[in-house]
Amino acid sequence: MRVVLKLGTSVLTGGSDRLDRPRMVDLVRQIAALQSGGHQVILVTSAAVLAGWEALGFPPRTRTVAEKQLLAAVGQGVLMHTYATLAEIYGLKVAQVLLTAADFRDRTRYLNARTTLDSCLARGVLPIINENDAVATAQLKVGDNDTLSAFVANLAEADLLVILTDAPGLYTADPRTHPDAVLIPEVSSIDASVWALAGGAGSHRGTGGMHTKIQAAEIATRAGTPVIVAPGDAENALLRAAAGEAIGTRFVAGGSRLEARKRWILAEIASGRVLLDEGAASALRQRGSSLLAVGVRGVEGDFERGHTVRLFAPSGEEIARGLTRYRSADLRRIVGLRSSAIEAALGFNQGPEVVHRDDLVLL
Repeated sequence: MRVVLKLGTSVLTGGSDRLDRPRMVDLVRQIAALQSGGHQVILVTSAAVLAGWEALGFPPRTRTVAEKQLLAAVGQGVLMHTYATLAEIYGLKVAQVLLTAADFRDRTRYLNARTTLDSCLARGVLPIINENDAVATAQLKVGDNDTLSAFVANLAEADLLVILTDAPGLYTADPRTHPDAVLIPEVSSIDASVWALAGGAGSHRGTGGMHTKIQAAEIATRAGTPVIVAPGDAENALLRAAAGEAIGTRFVAGGSRLEARKRWILAEIASGRVLLDEGAASALRQRGSSLLAVGVRGVEGDFERGHTVRLFAPSGEEIARGLTRYRSADLRRIVGLRSSAIEAALGFNQGPEVVHRDDLVLL
């Protein structure tokens, strides 16, 4: 199982104005236990600004944009050093990945980010993700790490998104002002009644609150990833959530990841046409195989890596659509070549598949 874990500032500080390192040790222990069980974990972390504030001796909280970026620049190094030190206890290797909204909007950057995450996970490295607050302005920001974690879950095609916070989950009312409020164990769909329960922002240390968590749940569940919002101070909260135990509030996915991906591919405006030979067309139709360069006999139009293309059989019939892993200029140079000859022809290799079967929809 591939799990995206989001840790909020309130969880990483234990409600204080300092990083709660004993708590962070326990959270890293749970991540290590998941990895030992064969699962893959991606960590989306908050608290860089707070870590910078702590490292610089708690200067006054004026919080202009420039000051926030300074705190983030200082704090990101502190945060990564802390994670790396704690991960070493359990024999884990970590990698820092800083993202902005542009990395999700631009298709090439999106694919590059996905390749980085896949490479880390394939080698047992824990990717630790945060927004690049040191350089991101309002126009470039995702805005909050709850939403960022949902984007990462979609990017990584995660099986589960776990958001650990200082709240036990979503309640029928604000439990701080309504003692009779009841925890909602499961939300099957996010409608107006659910949004009405969102409440206001979180603590002064973070940027979220239940509103951003519902927003993240809506983004992730639409793409087929279930979401669990659970208390970060509960014993083994991450392990229990990953094991399917009832903890916090579970937001049910609206459909499978594959179904959501297919809807996205079909909704995209196709950028070009790829003409197949009969062998490739038959392999796609009968076995749902990936499309290899050896089965391509022509390329029409101009497109970039990651764009949607239309696939045509020799009869002229459109049989599929998919996301190409090669731009049109490069694909023209490897038409009809076997996979082993791609690197010699291009000087690089984006993989043997022109369109991977996971990125392909048969019509």
